[in-house]
Amino acid sequence: MIEYARFGAAQGRANTQMHGEDAGVRMSTIPYVSIVIPAYNEAQRLPGTLDTVLRYLGTQPFNMEVIVVDDGSKDDTAAIAEEYIPEGRGYVLREPHKGKAAAVLAGMLAAQGEYVIFMDADLAVPVEDIHLLLPYLKGEYSVAIGSREGSGSSRKGEPLLRHVMGRVYNTIVQLLVVPGIKDTQCGFKMFRADAVAEIFPRLQLYGLDSPVIAGARVTGFDVEVLFLARRRGCKIREVPVHWSYGEDSKVSPLKDSILLFLDVLKVRANDLRGLYK
Repeated sequence: MIEYARFGAAQGRANTQMHGEDAGVRMSTIPYVSIVIPAYNEAQRLPGTLDTVLRYLGTQPFNMEVIVVDDGSKDDTAAIAEEYIPEGRGYVLREPHKGKAAAVLAGMLAAQGEYVIFMDADLAVPVEDIHLLLPYLKGEYSVAIGSREGSGSSRKGEPLLRHVMGRVYNTIVQLLVVPGIKDTQCGFKMFRADAVAEIFPRLQLYGLDSPVIAGARVTGFDVEVLFLARRRGCKIREVPVHWSYGEDSKVSPLKDSILLFLDVLKVRANDLRGLYK
């Protein structure tokens, strides 16, 4: 699947403006792990995030890359990311503002790693929890997802209303789309390169050709990813992680819950129409 990863990177670069040299030149070897971080108006938070992530990369015995996907930010997100990421450690993709789903997709298609993870810019799940997911991908699983449910997981600072709404949403998701997965929305998901090739080019809800939007938007992107993973025969493992609620979260509980529910219905409708075959 390394051939696909290189093709994906070329495809991603063809649709983006990249800072500096070609990413394939900048990475001296094929990275073992690629970290994809979508970012929208994260100029204040990103320096601390990248300091933490790059410090973690520096402690690892294998080659890793970090890809920050700027989702059309109106602040200095992209410039700050370009300043912080050293040459040979990763790069920045500048995308028009189409939302987190399209930004993640662009980063996943550009990633060259044998294993690829996307995570939130606020590091709600600490980057060190990569080592909780990675062992499963070396075995029978091709997708490992962080879960805030179950024994061994932890939630810190989450408002009660958001937690209750999340549980209601997950119940609907399990009934309609992905039964048995207790937490579809945790933004900490890792894939083998072959799973990336099977899943991400087939996504229907939010692609690279999606229209430009205004403001932040939460979507059912994760649900579609997991639904397609199962449809393509990828075995999924939920892994308990340590999660902290961000005080400046861009999530609007009522509005985004409606959008999430509509996306679940769209996934089910797309399946009935045969779009995922």
